[in-house]
Amino acid sequence: MVSNRCKQAVKDELKKLGLHFIIVDLGEVEIMENINSEMRDQLKLDLLALGFELMDDKKAMLIEKIKNAIIELVHHSDDDLIKTNFSEYLSVKLNHNYTYLANLFSEVQGTNIEHFIISHKIERIKELIIYDELNLTEISYKMNYSSVAHLSNQFKKMTGLTPSHFKQLKDKRRTPIEEVGLTKN
Repeated sequence: MVSNRCKQAVKDELKKLGLHFIIVDLGEVEIMENINSEMRDQLKLDLLALGFELMDDKKAMLIEKIKNAIIELVHHSDDDLIKTNFSEYLSVKLNHNYTYLANLFSEVQGTNIEHFIISHKIERIKELIIYDELNLTEISYKMNYSSVAHLSNQFKKMTGLTPSHFKQLKDKRRTPIEEVGLTKN
């Protein structure tokens, strides 16, 4: 789950089933009741109809938590938080050694965490370019790049376009957040 709208949709489904939730957060739901397999199957179907997946596999849940932590940091955090070291941030937030998280992510996703982070940063940069409220120097600083040249090189490597060329395009194509960074290396 990425947005407040997603969270609300899950809350609505839980309410329809008469379930009381403690937490509905990015990729995580905690309910008060113990549910039987029939109710679990119904919840699984209802969530699937909304485009969500109910996961049982601990590794899959950890991968979702990694993705959600990165998305939250890149797309929804304040300027200071994005300047944090991603490996430290993920280790602390998920209470696992970063090497374990990185190896698990690569094994399951077929791409590495760094590529996933860069893909999301580039998507966020596209969004900031489209908003046209910040110049490239400000975007570079906001997204924690060492220089505009570094941002521009990474942007061109990932998109095939320079940021200024992207800005000139009439049809600025963006990728939905849930699809960013999921291509194989």
